[in-house]
Amino acid sequence: MQRIAVIGGTGMTGQCVVEYALEKGLQVRLLYRTEATVPEHFKSKVQLVQGDVTNLEDCKRVIEGVDGVCVILGTRNKLEATTELSRGTENIIQAMKAATISKFSIVMSSFLLRSLNEVPPVFHRLNEEHKRMLDLTKASGLDFIAVLPPHIADEPATAYVIKHDVAPGPMISKYDLAKFIVDSLSQPEHYGKVCGIAKTK
Repeated sequence: MQRIAVIGGTGMTGQCVVEYALEKGLQVRLLYRTEATVPEHFKSKVQLVQGDVTNLEDCKRVIEGVDGVCVILGTRNKLEATTELSRGTENIIQAMKAATISKFSIVMSSFLLRSLNEVPPVFHRLNEEHKRMLDLTKASGLDFIAVLPPHIADEPATAYVIKHDVAPGPMISKYDLAKFIVDSLSQPEHYGKVCGIAKTK
């Protein structure tokens, strides 16, 4: 794994993904919508591709020639109904298949590992969209890593645990989450798995 594409790399967790990948010595290509959202220190370190994940051709441009893809799509705290995330997921998968790229990590929510009555009603519509993303991911036939974090905390990295098909705890540092999003691309034991992640107690 030498070159990755990061889609959703200007958000809180996404920026940590880009920074960790750069620290690891990886080449990073970043899809962004508007220049105002791109941190200044990224501009000389990453290859920038302006576009939108809901546009298939933009997805094809950002993943061209990469070894793996990190997908950290978010709604920036908007909780209303949307299909933007699942449409983006569908485009990414289609673009990856066209380019014969197989490895991608994609972030959703640990609410998908719980019964609906455990999910606060305010999150139901977003949870439905995450479910559509997960269904598309599972049906992709690619070497996916579905990463389902709990509350993402803005606090220092710690030890963390990964469990398949289980939500192992209530919180994860954004730095630990970013580390796993990148590292899992080279960890075959997580390919085709739904991964719960949490800080160890």
